[in-house]
Amino acid sequence: MATILVVDDELGIRALLSEILTDEGHCIELAENAAQARAARDRGRPDLVLLDIWMPDVDGITLLKEWNASSLLTMPVIMMSGHGTIDTAVEATKNGAVAFLEKPITLQKLLRAVEQGLAKPAARVSTNVTALRGEPGHVSAGAHAGLMSMPSVTLVLGPQPEQSFDLDRPLREARDAFEKSYFEFHLAQENGSMTRVAEKTGLERTHLYRKLKQLGVDLSRSKRGSL
Repeated sequence: MATILVVDDELGIRALLSEILTDEGHCIELAENAAQARAARDRGRPDLVLLDIWMPDVDGITLLKEWNASSLLTMPVIMMSGHGTIDTAVEATKNGAVAFLEKPITLQKLLRAVEQGLAKPAARVSTNVTALRGEPGHVSAGAHAGLMSMPSVTLVLGPQPEQSFDLDRPLREARDAFEKSYFEFHLAQENGSMTRVAEKTGLERTHLYRKLKQLGVDLSRSKRGSL
């Protein structure tokens, strides 16, 4: 049994994660903002923290950086976000997070992330987001029906990137979603260099630039390479 601190400003998410992880035999501490998270961390020294990025006072990335800079990051931290991007995922892992989960979080990925985080509490991922391979856990169906029914579109970076997509959509939309994630991954890998991404993907640079614009890839958030 582990002590897990869940930090999220949404009551429903705190309650659901608490119920699931309690059923798994863990002791759960709850916090709805950074101030409560600081106090809970100092009071209980959790074995693992599930930390939401978007909170109203101090965001999760800022709190993570604070703990890291103060040598207080003595426990694995898994970041959560409903509006995550490659940039935030990379920033989180560079500052000590061991994994990044995009909401809505599937039951399998939640349990797998917690299992991996607790198995290697001292591990720090500096450049990659942990690749989480969903595996069914032992849970009570009634308590977890809400989470299991959620659709999942989870972005994972790393040497062997994984993607799970919502396939219940028109083919064009599904293809565009895949292509956007594909190019965002390579842009992150190549630090925004259009020249290197063109070489990696086999596209002419002008064609690549038009394709990124068409897919809505935000080039302003990455370091630009030469066109």
